[in-house]
Amino acid sequence: MQDLTEKTGITKEHYARLVTAADRPSKWYKNLPKAFIIGGLICLSGQVLSAAYSAAGLSEKAVASAVSITLIFISALLTGLGLYEKIAKHAGAGTLVPITGFANSVCAPAVEFRTEGFITGLGAKIFIICGPVILYGTLASIAYGLIYWLFKA
Repeated sequence: MQDLTEKTGITKEHYARLVTAADRPSKWYKNLPKAFIIGGLICLSGQVLSAAYSAAGLSEKAVASAVSITLIFISALLTGLGLYEKIAKHAGAGTLVPITGFANSVCAPAVEFRTEGFITGLGAKIFIICGPVILYGTLASIAYGLIYWLFKA
């Protein structure tokens, strides 16, 4: 195989300079507070929902389920409307709060591939992200359960 210089006439050093020139430096001093604030607002909304469901008389278990379902629904709705991506552009990692971020990662491929149909588009692509999580989560829980069972005595 030919190396980069022989194929393109560009040396590794020249390529490294091109990459450095094209790369925008991270504005962490702006990104960090935005991620913190938006992530905090997502968590705050979960607390507000929890208080509202508790005030409505739901049990502790029902409150936890209702909050999770509501946050997943809102995240999926915002993803479907194309708003979650706009929020994520400003919030960055702040939108990776586990429950809403996971709901977005499940819905986003379905929205992106919806034009390919229900089977090959939505049905096949919706599990791109969550499939491995479900698979390895299930396998890990089986392994941990066996270890617990073996050493329980």
